[in-house]
Formats: sequence, C-alpha cells, structure tokens
Amino acid sequence: MSSTTPVDPPVSVTVTTGGPVSGAIRPPGSKSLTNRALICAAMASGTSTLTGCLRSEDTEVMIDSLRKCGVRIEIDGDSIRVDGSDRIAPDEVEPLFIANSGTSVRFLTAALSAAGGQYRLSGVPRMHERPIADLVNALAAVQNGSIICESPNGCPPVLIQSDGWQGTSSVGCDTPGSQVVLQVAGNVSSQYLSGLMMAAPVAIENGHTSVTIEVLGELVSRPYVEMTAQTMRSFGATIDIHDQDDDARDRDNVSVRVIVSGEGYRGTTYAIEPDASAASYFWAAAAITGGKVTVQGLTPDAMQGDVGFCDVLQQMGCTFTHDEDSMTIEGRAANGIDVDMNKISDTVQTLAVVALFAQGPTRVRNVAHNRFKETDRIGDLACELRKLGAEVDEHEDGLTITPPSGGPSSATLETYHDHRMAMSLSLAGLCAEGVEIQDPACTVKTYPEFFKDLEELIGRPHRWT
Repeated sequence: MSSTTPVDPPVSVTVTTGGPVSGAIRPPGSKSLTNRALICAAMASGTSTLTGCLRSEDTEVMIDSLRKCGVRIEIDGDSIRVDGSDRIAPDEVEPLFIANSGTSVRFLTAALSAAGGQYRLSGVPRMHERPIADLVNALAAVQNGSIICESPNGCPPVLIQSDGWQGTSSVGCDTPGSQVVLQVAGNVSSQYLSGLMMAAPVAIENGHTSVTIEVLGELVSRPYVEMTAQTMRSFGATIDIHDQDDDARDRDNVSVRVIVSGEGYRGTTYAIEPDASAASYFWAAAAITGGKVTVQGLTPDAMQGDVGFCDVLQQMGCTFTHDEDSMTIEGRAANGIDVDMNKISDTVQTLAVVALFAQGPTRVRNVAHNRFKETDRIGDLACELRKLGAEVDEHEDGLTITPPSGGPSSATLETYHDHRMAMSLSLAGLCAEGVEIQDPACTVKTYPEFFKDLEELIGRPHRWT
C-alpha cells in the first residue's frame, strides 16, 4: 500500500478528483485463469509451474483447500509450482473453507466429487446464500456416494462423500471403460459447466472413456466456458464443444453438448494473462475523465471475454486501439447505449459508473444471473447509483441508468463486501467530489493492491479514513 494508506484496514476511501487520467498499467494475473489452472495442475500427472498468478483471497482459499487434499504447492512471488502426485481422498470429512469464492466452491465441488473422498465446503454467510443446487444435482446423478447442500434453497455448505463417478455401458451398468453423461442447467452460472468440464479428466483417469455434459436451457457467460476449455487443453485434455441447432433444442432443451476425452491432465508450464475484469476499471478511468489509458499484457485475442468491454466503450464514443501486447482507451464516453452484457457480465458495475457521466440513458440487458454473485449486482448496484443522483430502473434482466443532469453528487456508498462494487463505484470520485467508498479492503478478494495501483495511475493520493 502507498504511504497515504493507514496500516490498519481503512474504514473508507475517497478517490481524489482531478483532470484526465493518462498512463499505462499492467493488472495482476486473472483470478479466473489462476483458479482454473490450479485445479488442472492439482489433478495432473507430473509437476506444473504457473506464472503470472494472482495472489488474492480467492486464490489463497483455493490453494489452502488443495493443500489439505495432499497437493504440494510452492509459491514464489507470482509463480506457483503444483505437484498433485501425493493427492489423497480422505476417508474422514475434511473441512474446506472457501470464504466467498464462487470459482473455488464450484470447481472444487466438481473436482473432488470426481476424485473421491469426504469433504465439507463452507464459506462466509453470503456464500451460504449463493445457489449451487444445479451443480450438486448434476453430480448426484453420477456420483458413487452422496453429495448434499446443507443450507436452504440449495446453497453451501456442500457435503461430499464420494467414491468417484459412475458411468454406463451398453447394458446400463457401471463398468471399466464406461462413459459418463451429466446434465446441468446453464442459466444461473457458467461456473457449473466449467467445474464439470475440469472434473471430467479426473473421472477419465479413474477408468472412464469419456464424459459428456449436456447444458439444459440458456448458457450464460459463454466466454468463460471457452476459457475453461483452452486452459484444459493446455494441460493435455481433449474437449469438443457443440452448439445444438434449434430443432435439437426443441426436442430435448439441450443448448450445448461438451464431450471430454483423452487421457487426463499432464503437468506443464502455464502463463496467466493479466486480469481483464480488473483492466476494465482502468479503461473506465479514461472514459470517465476523457483521458488515455493503456492496459499492457492484453489484446482482443485474449482468453478472457471481458476484453470486450473496450468495444462497449467504443460504442459510447471512446477511441479504442490496440497492438500486439496492449489495449488503449482514449477520450470520454459521450453517449449512453443499449447493450447486451451477458458475455461480459463482470463489467456491468464498471459500465454503470461510466454511464453516470454520459449523455442519455444506458440500458444493460441479459444479466439476470448477476443477482447471484457476491451480492445482488442489479438491486444493490441500483441502490448505490441512486445515491449518486442517477435515476435507475431495475428490470428482470438488468437495469436502465439515466445520469443525473448536473453530474453525480457526493455520497457515501456501501460495497456489500463485494470487491467489484468497491472498485467500480470508486471511479465516480475521479470527477465527482465527495464520493466515499465504505470497506475498501474488500478488494482483497481479487485485487489487494487496486487502490494503490489506481493512485499511481492517476498521480494523486486518495483520502483514507
């Protein structure tokens, strides 16, 4: 942290207003890629070295849980060495604490179900309100043993008592060399499908020939599924993703069919991209202030779909350019837009703050699943935007933001212990006086040094209390 930041966790922070923000920055490694790579490496034969990793609460709880399962993990800065050769399947319940990390609870639930053993995955109170029933129901249909949600409405803690997955042969019995077929809903979180995909090579190592996963209904956040597949391929897995045509969907409600085959995971050296969701805040800083910000280490061809946020800012009037290792946003976001953000839903809060400084309303569509994140990222976001003077209409699938005519007003804003609320809402303070963000330390979940990096980019200190 900078010298302006107190040693004890601050109660609030106010970003200092000023002129256009200009500069270059490289965000830390992607949380989504780091946790995916950790799962694949932990389940691989041989040793893996992961470089450019994110060090944050979400990745630390993943690492801690894998270590409790016998995985050897050595950390050297942003490089992590992973050796799963001594991984165990405990015959007594092993408690795993995953805080409020959605990737950790969903990826571990699927992988440990396939690997076998007894585990109880629990977290903070908000985690015990986040749905996981669709994933648990999919696993219960193929698991040898039991898997249950302990909270009402199909939420964690999750208790796993597993001897691995069952397959079916031509005569419908569990035999070596059999196939595994699962079905999972796709409309709440793509992490359910990603978890099953990453667990599939574990089942294959245990003797099954292939795993087929059928997605029922709409699949949200599709780019994250493609990211999962690319990561798995880097560790030696074979994945085929098939979109069903309209006739097939009408027959069986299956929108996507994923087939995983091959011989399991192999250890490898794997480089993690900078976090594109985190990059959105710096691109937004340029769009709000009329400045110019370059994010290094990312291109439009990055694995992470959230680089598409630059296209959204371009629609709002910014200039978007890129080269072989960076992406730049220049100029102010002049006009509101009507945009489907299903594929880049983690940047909705960032766009909402940019919309406060544009002319005309901004309509965000097709992100109903955002209500089930670290907080209700539609209802709670609307509440805080209204404090800044915006007119906000909530819809079933998103919201419409009409900016205040005189610009955002001063306000004290709640973050709901949601890292993305803290980082996005703080950007309003770049051009609006007196925007105070409560509980800024919640950014430790995915970006512990966010406010330090923002301070260095804008070239002026924040006010901490």
